[in-house]
Amino acid sequence: MRLPVNRVLPLAALMLLGAGAAGAKDHKDAPPPPVTGPAADYPVVIGQPFTIDQTVWTPTDQLNYDAVGYASVGDASLVGVTGAHKTLPLPCYVEVTSLASGKTILVRLERRGPMVNDLLIELSPMAAQQLGIVPGSHAQVRVRRVNPPEQERAMLRTGQRAPERMETPEGLLKVLRRKLADQAPLLPPPSTPPTMPTAMPTGTSSPATAKPAAKPAPVKPDPQKAASDKPAASVKTPPAPSPKRPVPSPKPEAPKAEPAPVAKPPKGAFMVQAGAFSVEANARKVAKQLGGSVTHNGKYWIVRTGPFANRAQAAPALEKVRHAGYKDARIQSAD
Repeated sequence: MRLPVNRVLPLAALMLLGAGAAGAKDHKDAPPPPVTGPAADYPVVIGQPFTIDQTVWTPTDQLNYDAVGYASVGDASLVGVTGAHKTLPLPCYVEVTSLASGKTILVRLERRGPMVNDLLIELSPMAAQQLGIVPGSHAQVRVRRVNPPEQERAMLRTGQRAPERMETPEGLLKVLRRKLADQAPLLPPPSTPPTMPTAMPTGTSSPATAKPAAKPAPVKPDPQKAASDKPAASVKTPPAPSPKRPVPSPKPEAPKAEPAPVAKPPKGAFMVQAGAFSVEANARKVAKQLGGSVTHNGKYWIVRTGPFANRAQAAPALEKVRHAGYKDARIQSAD
């Protein structure tokens, strides 16, 4: 007996297979889900050195970065509390402090810039508004790299504001403003606090490190030789008469040359201090090399160049002194 053929089942199976293949293709073409959590801050990009108006900027992964400079505000297309920096890794997080108000906020660095030498950081409009900086102005700021908790990182990654930090006290703000005023405006800002020079110039040594000359060993007297050197007690030899000679008159000593007095700079002028030395000879050698002058202050001899009418005129001299090897040189008031 011949059974009836069911032609509907094969057709249904083909339709199911086609639908499954189409669903798999749609799933394959769907975009991957966005990365969240700590993985959203990776990979970290450092990048190659680049040049702005003959000044070379070298990106580096510096954990203790701490510098002062000027901040600008980017255009309205920038979103979130973000910023641009020339050398720090991307992305990373910094605390930005206004030197005018002491207000401090957390910023996520996401791009390179600003492409101007005399600007330290560029802030997005939202970051500038939180810090109280007006668009179009250049504000004095401090930029310090930090490692915030993941909760605050996630807030910045999603375009929100992180909680504001404690305001900087006025005493520290004065130190930071003075540091900004002393640094060269045309060079990359130092990322660590300045320190006084401790190393002496090449070819010299400080009194603390110089080794004292070895003392001669004491010679023990020989009793037999001492006895033989004594004259006999019974023989007395009268002293021979010495011929009378004219006593020459003492020659007058030439007066010692004293250093010429340093002219007092005019009031309100500025000087470039190269360093402080504990040995006068070392200080005068450096002053001769730099074309500067030496002043005595307590137990130190100070080498300075100038005077200059204002800080703008002193800036090229500061760069020249630092280029000569005195990296801790700075601009000071002559008063």
